[in-house]
Amino acid sequence: MLEDRYHRHHLLSEIGVVGQKRLRAASVLIVGVGGLGSPIALYLAAAGIGRIGLIDDDIVSITNLQRQVLYREHQLGHSKVQCAAHTLSQLNSQTIIESHPYRLTADNALRLISDYDIVVDGCDNHATRYLIDDCCRQLNKPYIYGSIGEFHGQVSVFHYRKGRGYADLYPDREELSALPQQTLGVMGVVPGIIGTIQAAEAVKIITKSGITLDGRLLLLNVLDMEMNIVSIV
Repeated sequence: MLEDRYHRHHLLSEIGVVGQKRLRAASVLIVGVGGLGSPIALYLAAAGIGRIGLIDDDIVSITNLQRQVLYREHQLGHSKVQCAAHTLSQLNSQTIIESHPYRLTADNALRLISDYDIVVDGCDNHATRYLIDDCCRQLNKPYIYGSIGEFHGQVSVFHYRKGRGYADLYPDREELSALPQQTLGVMGVVPGIIGTIQAAEAVKIITKSGITLDGRLLLLNVLDMEMNIVSIV
């Protein structure tokens, strides 16, 4: 029964019926629907987020399927956001999925971000992260950051209670933004782990439960299976 969908959330004192209503009333923008965006979107839709926005201008390619678990072979060549919206709607018909099949740019970022409660970062370049950071700082919106490469990943929460931002963690904006985008190898499960942690941070913020990574940076090394959390000063 659909009314039983969130029963396991209702059993948690930290979430319960009240927390589930908060999830239902919330809206989240996911920037990039690739390796990170796939688990982020799947788990937030499953959790019962009321409205999810997906922004990405890419199409599904064969090399995506090693880690981007939203997609299937028959969707090669099709728009990622359209394929993702179809899958997420089948997972949870109660969640409104909004597709934005283009890139986040300086011309549209403020308008898009202002329409959502939280931004979750599934992108793969510094310039876009600085753009998200600037907009979230201006609009006072929580920004859940994640990045991956090879066997490593990072997660943090910016512009929440402690007010730290991506630019505080990486102040060399011009140097990093000017770096050419490189295609790095990545173990397929790494974005799954990092993206799921990002989704958990979003759920905690919305339901007002637990201790978030606000002002802290989680560092993961899957090769050695080491995880550390450091303060962002």
